[in-house]
Amino acid sequence: MGVEEGIAIYLVIWWTTLFAVLPLGSRSHAEEGIAVPGGGDPSSPVNPNLKRKFFTTTWVSAILFAMLWAVLTFHLVSLPNIPGSH
Repeated sequence: MGVEEGIAIYLVIWWTTLFAVLPLGSRSHAEEGIAVPGGGDPSSPVNPNLKRKFFTTTWVSAILFAMLWAVLTFHLVSLPNIPGSH
């Protein structure tokens, strides 16, 4: 796996992980019983904690990428149909 492929794979893992992490721990205005300011959507989160979720997404993605890299580098799984996997 080259640098460009590694970056592309990491970004795909990062975005997929972000969408998995975003709803964790979020409470909506409707769940909290709080009026929505400015006519917003009642299902919008009260406090989305985006910095914390981006940090969590980054380290989870790094761990997942490291596991994928190890599997591909040490040939733990044979992938004969993928070009460049030898």
